[in-house]
Amino acid sequence: MNTTTLLYGVPSGCSFGSIVALEWLGLPYRLTRIAMPQEVISDDYRRLNPVAETPTLITAGGETISESMAILNHLGAHGVGTGLAFAQGTPDFDRLNQMLAFLNTTFFNAFSPLWHALEHGSEGAEQRVLTDYGRGKVERAHAVLERLLGDRPWLLGEQRTLADAYFIGIARWTRYHDVADRRDYPNLQRLFEKLETDPAVIFAHAIEAERPAVSAGGFLGHVSLQDVLEPFRTAA
Repeated sequence: MNTTTLLYGVPSGCSFGSIVALEWLGLPYRLTRIAMPQEVISDDYRRLNPVAETPTLITAGGETISESMAILNHLGAHGVGTGLAFAQGTPDFDRLNQMLAFLNTTFFNAFSPLWHALEHGSEGAEQRVLTDYGRGKVERAHAVLERLLGDRPWLLGEQRTLADAYFIGIARWTRYHDVADRRDYPNLQRLFEKLETDPAVIFAHAIEAERPAVSAGGFLGHVSLQDVLEPFRTAA
């Protein structure tokens, strides 16, 4: 194992942001497609990620990292000096880490009741309760993020960072859940529209949809889960 490999979830996993981050950073990497929910809960995948969630990153050294925030911070360490990420211990790193934490714990989590209702086939009163609860959480998260963004071009200011990569992977979930109209949050809508025209975002959409995709970064192709597992079987 000498190449970074990202195992990403489809459809529409939050791992989308890690694909965008890899493209922006220009790092050499491979991708492994993981179907949700069936493949992500398989025994094979659990060998790499016992939590049975995507994404999972396998480093060039063969170490596994899970959780988007941890993966983005790991990748960011390779991009210090690019403006996409910053050295730990600096005020800019703290600002980026704080934004990533908000996106992970508040923005991402706001959609959890809605995903539960969709994926578990909730009906009747249960569905109404989950939808109403999720709607309130999503609207509050959008309102807070709208204020945090303000009239700045990017989440942290004048230059894009890995926080913007993570944002776009989550913000698109309103396409599945009709609980908030992003046009009610003009700052977020502006950022969303700008990111949707970014080549790395276009590439990540094409990868998820299995359409022809042109990488502007270091994408080296797809590798199967079985091939990814082989070194771990050998080590065992």
